[in-house]
Amino acid sequence: MSIEYAARQLPVVVIGAGPVGLAAAAHLAGRRVPSLLLEAGTAAGTAIRNWQHVRLFSSWRDNIDPVAGRLLDAAGWSVPEPGHHPTGAELIEEYLLPLAKLPVLADRIRYGTRVTGITRLGIDRLRGPGRVGAPFVARLADGTEQLARAVVDASGTWDTPNHLGGEGLPAIGEPAAAAHLDFALPDVLGVDRPAHAGRHTVVVGAGHSAATTLLDLIELADQRPGTRITWAVRRVSVDPVFAPGAADALPARGAIGTRLRQLVDAGRITLEAGFVTHRVEQLSDLGPVRLSSRDGRMIVADRVVVATGFRADHRVAAELRLDLDPVLGTSRGLAALLDPGPARGWSAPAPGVDGLRHPEPGYFVVGIKSYGRASAFLMATGYRQVRQIAAELAGATAGGGWSGGGWRGVTHRFRWSPAWRADRPVAVAHSDRVGSR
Repeated sequence: MSIEYAARQLPVVVIGAGPVGLAAAAHLAGRRVPSLLLEAGTAAGTAIRNWQHVRLFSSWRDNIDPVAGRLLDAAGWSVPEPGHHPTGAELIEEYLLPLAKLPVLADRIRYGTRVTGITRLGIDRLRGPGRVGAPFVARLADGTEQLARAVVDASGTWDTPNHLGGEGLPAIGEPAAAAHLDFALPDVLGVDRPAHAGRHTVVVGAGHSAATTLLDLIELADQRPGTRITWAVRRVSVDPVFAPGAADALPARGAIGTRLRQLVDAGRITLEAGFVTHRVEQLSDLGPVRLSSRDGRMIVADRVVVATGFRADHRVAAELRLDLDPVLGTSRGLAALLDPGPARGWSAPAPGVDGLRHPEPGYFVVGIKSYGRASAFLMATGYRQVRQIAAELAGATAGGGWSGGGWRGVTHRFRWSPAWRADRPVAVAHSDRVGSR
């Protein structure tokens, strides 16, 4: 038996049991492609638990993969109201956990399994001959290894937030001040309330995670006098943050910009525009801290929320041959479709498999990690990505709908959005994902 033939008998390894990773497993199962999903956490949606209190800008209709929905329907799933905007907790409890517990997927998932490196069997990054036919090797944190026919990395970016420093590096003093910093979407109305109630919080960042936290802090200030809020952004003008308002493709998201403008104009939020954080100093053991900008301005606050976005960490694939865009850290094919500029709302064609390819055949980065530092990712985009990848791995044609057998003829009760058609553009919006500047 040749090595190449043996590799084809191995499972496809999917990394990460979030929405996109589980959708990948569902598509592969439906096409009868052997797969194994490796999740570092103890359950599906582990990263989402960190922001489970946050309500999504989009409704259930836009956040459920069609194939996953069909599998759930066949199992008697209680279908959520399509127009309801779920919280992170609802996304986990009503969708991800039931999906992960389906017998067809449950047997394919290993929890508590962290991938620390990926390579080719017997081959490092330098060697070319025999590379394409050689199996992948996923090295695990417990010292064991898993061979794979292909690897689909849907591990996300939650563990690699951007730094407080406005120039990409940590601000001077950032590690020492860590006890006074919250990264992205603290639950200021819940478990994190004591750290912010009646105190001065500065939120750094211009994305929707920053905006969400600012609005929660306003609600806290209504409940607890003495709560002060400062908003620090690198941008000289925050008009792109306030726009497009009612013109946003997701009305709930557009309403946030409109509301923030009103609050800034009313003086309830102190805006520090053009603030490039260079240094953070802890003024006493219990606080406060002082942020210093390159231009000499300073902000003294009790608490700092670092909502500056996330970046993709590709170190796990250091021994594979990747072709990354030097600006965004995405595949070059996908980077050509993404706009790193200030526009908040735009459309781009749904990237095909070719846009996700690297020089390493059989290795795909999907989901929010595929977007690198770009902040335009929508869950629906990830579902399209894995649908096309599963079709390719099954040797099928992606454009013909669900043709892989397995679930043909299952009647589903959820009315799927027409936007799922493969030939329609994907509506995306700059800064939709957690964090931006």
